[in-house]
Amino acid sequence: MKRKQQAGFTLLETMVSLFVLLAISAIVMNGMNQMMMTQGTIANRTEMHTSVRGATELLEQEIGQAGRIALPPRPAGAVGPWLMLTPIVVVANAPVTVAGVQFSPELTTLFAGEQLLVDTGFNQETITISNPVGGTWTAGPFYNSHGGIGVTVPISAPGAFSDGVLLPPVSTANTLKLFGDINGDGNMLYIEYTCVQGTAAAPGFLYRNQIAFNAAAKTWGAPPLPASTALLTNLGTNPGGTPCFTYQVQTSGPYTFITDVAVTLTELTQNADPQTHVKQSETKALLNVSPRNVFDAYLLARQGYTNRVQPMPPSVLNLSQ
Repeated sequence: MKRKQQAGFTLLETMVSLFVLLAISAIVMNGMNQMMMTQGTIANRTEMHTSVRGATELLEQEIGQAGRIALPPRPAGAVGPWLMLTPIVVVANAPVTVAGVQFSPELTTLFAGEQLLVDTGFNQETITISNPVGGTWTAGPFYNSHGGIGVTVPISAPGAFSDGVLLPPVSTANTLKLFGDINGDGNMLYIEYTCVQGTAAAPGFLYRNQIAFNAAAKTWGAPPLPASTALLTNLGTNPGGTPCFTYQVQTSGPYTFITDVAVTLTELTQNADPQTHVKQSETKALLNVSPRNVFDAYLLARQGYTNRVQPMPPSVLNLSQ
């Protein structure tokens, strides 16, 4: 019997067509699903890398600046440098140490043991200040006369701190302590990085806290610290028990310096991977971060220029305890 052309598909042909259509649809949907999961994996890792990259770049910058000494900016409207106001008279080339030496009264960041460069030209020399009493200092030794009646001389703070990155055991495998003119604006800071390693179930943190270097006391305690101070909130455990911070120590004469800091951080993704259903991890290692100002002080000490190696301020010693 001859079939009419308008009869359409048979049931078998329809079923085969539907089967082919469903198979193609399943392949397309599976591909789209795979693309979505791959995109989820990439987004997870991108977010993780962005977070850890930002933290490590900040660490590199601040470790590099550690140890920089500076006098603060002059008050608004003030003109010229900071000054030594007390005239100094040296007779017959006999060096003198003078009590009651006064500097610009707005200069409140001087500390006992600090070395200052006074005057200009042939009279320029380095002195050490100590024993602050009522806004005045014991200063010397002076080998040259400076100033006179109504004549003041400029001062500056030369060199760098030998302890810009505090030595172990004050700085530890999980706590990095540093200080100096970190932002290059003349305002010296004391900074602590605290690394708390964790797991996928209980992620750890990298905290950062700062305070003026001459503050009376810290405003934070032991971890856990406020969430606002956390740079990273998904730290894992470093492979092989590697500490977050390790230090290279060099000595020159009576001085000890940290000339290199290695930083190792393992970051976890915020969300579980859509394909493996576990959190991904990435270990970021900065093996050679040099505090350049401390390194400069180390080189100066090796060459015998100890009047350019600044001591740790007593206030920083107090804050670091």
